Amino acid sequence: MNTELIKTVNTLYHGDCRKILPTLPNACIDLIVTSPPYADSRKNSYGGVHPDNYVAWFLPVASELKRVLKDDGTFILNIKEKVVDGERHTYVLNLILELKRQGWLWTEEYIWHKKNCAPGKWPNRFRDAWERCLQFNKQKKFKMFQEAVMIPTGDWAKTRLKKLGNNDKIRFNSQVGSGFGKNIANWIGREMAYPTNVLHLATECGNKNHSAAFPKELPAWFIKLFTEEDDLVLDPFAGSGTTCAAAYELGRNFIGIELKDEYYQIASSLIDDLKKSPTQRKLI
Repeated sequence: MNTELIKTVNTLYHGDCRKILPTLPNACIDLIVTSPPYADSRKNSYGGVHPDNYVAWFLPVASELKRVLKDDGTFILNIKEKVVDGERHTYVLNLILELKRQGWLWTEEYIWHKKNCAPGKWPNRFRDAWERCLQFNKQKKFKMFQEAVMIPTGDWAKTRLKKLGNNDKIRFNSQVGSGFGKNIANWIGREMAYPTNVLHLATECGNKNHSAAFPKELPAWFIKLFTEEDDLVLDPFAGSGTTCAAAYELGRNFIGIELKDEYYQIASSLIDDLKKSPTQRKLI
């Protein structure tokens, strides 16, 4: 890591990411995890961007993110469509297509299932209980540590695998006629399994003063999956500092950028408290 960059790590910047990102060196970031203001949402917090203008607003930011991201790095974008005139606006879909034209690879889409989403009633739809976490990369080969996010197979395996029938020991065709099947015996002896691309997390977070804070477990999961100790994580829309805090606690380095003064102060206080804690971590 060059001397210029070392001075910027574990730093939270107060300002517009469109002005601060150009000051960062090329290919210096291992992982970007961010949740920018959604279209026309939280006008009292960020002023709001109309859905029709959202793609044009975000593309210059994405161009800078692509420049600062390492070739084997990953960009995770947490975003959600909104309803306009009774139907879902397509700005997220349009953004995905434009990011592909910008040179990004749309590698994967994770779903954040919000287990305790806020109650509500609408005349023509039900409450939102999920958000997109879109994964973009610069190339097909990128850093990924799947073992870091493995989960226990669960108690079902203990009872299900006690008595295996003949159909469990072969690739038994699906009874729904899909043409696919499964071999239950493959689970024998496995205590851990790879997770799915659906993340079941509650919406609560430690900070109640931000209008759109996500739980620390969300960025932490991606940080464990796509980075190693001492890698550098960027959040250009840092908000209350959740991504930065998760990175720091996991022994990674971070750069955060936040425009709104109120949230910058909250994030700064959070990071200062973490740095004062007795938790041992390897700093650059």
